[in-house]
Amino acid sequence: MARIRAAFHDPDGTRYGIPTYWWKGAPPGYATRRQLTAAGLRPGGQPIAALVLWQGVGGTRTAHLYRLDLAAPKRTATPAQRTAIDKALTARRTCRTCHQVRPYFIPRSLGECLACAFPQEDAA
Repeated sequence: MARIRAAFHDPDGTRYGIPTYWWKGAPPGYATRRQLTAAGLRPGGQPIAALVLWQGVGGTRTAHLYRLDLAAPKRTATPAQRTAIDKALTARRTCRTCHQVRPYFIPRSLGECLACAFPQEDAA
């Protein structure tokens, strides 16, 4: 085992206070938040079960691991929530000046679509 891996290998949690493994050295049954999301799961309020430590740019990097058996399924938005999201996104694409729905989000710095903010460039 390389020295750097040996420095991060603490499955009992005596050195770091929580079970710690090196990069790609965690046993099955643990997953990071991103891995849970990819599997359609979420931590579900469980505490951090273990850590993964590795040497990265700027020092030691950390990833939290959660237990797969305690993970809960991801929640999905209700139809009413999806309708509200669609309305909000449409409002972000609607120009206040010409009231047209654009295929891009209206820049907040301008407050109107690009055609209304720069009419001389649109005519050219």
